[in-house]
Amino acid sequence: MTAQTSKTAIPTEQASRYLQQLCKHFAHKLPVTFDEQRGQISFSIGECRLKADGNALHIDLTAPTAEDMEQLKDVVIRHLVRFAFREELAVAWQDA
Repeated sequence: MTAQTSKTAIPTEQASRYLQQLCKHFAHKLPVTFDEQRGQISFSIGECRLKADGNALHIDLTAPTAEDMEQLKDVVIRHLVRFAFREELAVAWQDA
């Protein structure tokens, strides 16, 4: 069975801040590595890779099944929206 992949680029000037907040939040429970521009979070249901640039937060997800992918998207975006409560984020997933 092939792994599921999905990605999105969320326009925001706060990309680096959100990347670091997400990584710090999940680092209490999960294997996480990050700096100001890149991060990786290893969930039991898949991998989340983050990249921040001046105008967007890029998120690449990999999960073993479609069900895991949907759960992974939900967990990552739910937390991101909580940290980004000051702005409306446009999230459009591109499934491979």
